[in-house]
Amino acid sequence: MLDYVGLEGDLTEEETLIRDTARRFVDEQFRPDIAEHFENGTFPTELIPEMGELGFYAPNLEGYGLPGVSETAYGILMQELEAGDSGLRSMASVQGALVMYPIHAFGSDEQKEKWLPDLGMGEAVGCFGLTEPEHGSNPSAMETHAEREGDEYVLNGSKTWITNSPIADVAVVWAKDRSDDDTVRGFLVETDRDGVTTNKIDDKISLRASITGEIGLQNVRIPEENVLPGVRGMKGPLSCLSQARYGIAWGAVGAARDAFEQARQYALDRDQFGGPIARFQLQQQKLAEMATQITTSQLLAYRMAELKERGDLTPGHISMGKRNNVRMARDQSRVAREILGGNGITTDYSPMRHMANMETVYTYEGTHDIHTLILGQDLTGIAAFE
Repeated sequence: MLDYVGLEGDLTEEETLIRDTARRFVDEQFRPDIAEHFENGTFPTELIPEMGELGFYAPNLEGYGLPGVSETAYGILMQELEAGDSGLRSMASVQGALVMYPIHAFGSDEQKEKWLPDLGMGEAVGCFGLTEPEHGSNPSAMETHAEREGDEYVLNGSKTWITNSPIADVAVVWAKDRSDDDTVRGFLVETDRDGVTTNKIDDKISLRASITGEIGLQNVRIPEENVLPGVRGMKGPLSCLSQARYGIAWGAVGAARDAFEQARQYALDRDQFGGPIARFQLQQQKLAEMATQITTSQLLAYRMAELKERGDLTPGHISMGKRNNVRMARDQSRVAREILGGNGITTDYSPMRHMANMETVYTYEGTHDIHTLILGQDLTGIAAFE
């Protein structure tokens, strides 16, 4: 895989092992069937426990059977999974960064003991309920609410575009607590409770190898011990999104690298006008620009890992990484498809699948425009979205 400036030469033994394990898993267990899953709009759920056994869920957290690997190792894992498909990285990213992380960071000891081992091993699946039908980029305007009744809470509302919801055992639902001045709180909602529905969203033309759905809450009763005690307000969900966006910035590099490698090999193998098309200046220009853009994004991802490891990574840094790297992958996967010519529109090759997926990644976890405004506020001190 493309590593033009030799960044992977500085990986530790553990980081190299994680890279090789994830790459082998993708090549042997996932890649042979991804075209069929993409066409059918399915995800290989049988791989979920195996991913748990390999430590793919929140490996950068510690305790409860979690290995506590470096932030670079976690980023490389996301990179290798997204080289397979954005749906694969999304599964691991949601499970780890959006479900396990808030339980680990804000949960009670009982909540951690109940959920983290099973989620970490893939024996349970989680989802993250924040986005609503009428509130995407402005989640603080959420309408989902909870009211306390004795030692229970009653939840009502709806969430949409929720990765994993149709197969989830538990949902981390963010709702306004009407008993506490509409303060946003996190609630652990088992999906088999009365009043919970998790309808699947079909007919997607992007991120097809990912199970996406809704969460409907109609007078759902949960005990008080299901409330995350360690956080109040929008800091809760936004801190989860920061974890996930960090992984996305790495994952997008993986998708772009995979598209590049397929395009480069195709250019070397494809004969036209008496030789490989890789000898033509136009094709070399495309490959050179792709390699430069991917390498630049790699450098940004590695720097983010260094900052995160020492506690200096800011939301602005994460917005820059997510915004730049996803845009790069969106653009460069299209160039890779150009090199493949007509063959590039088939599922025999990955670039157009990555290109379609990037349209979703470009929008979810904060749209490209929202991350632009976050950076704008960081640079000027003026919030353009208020």
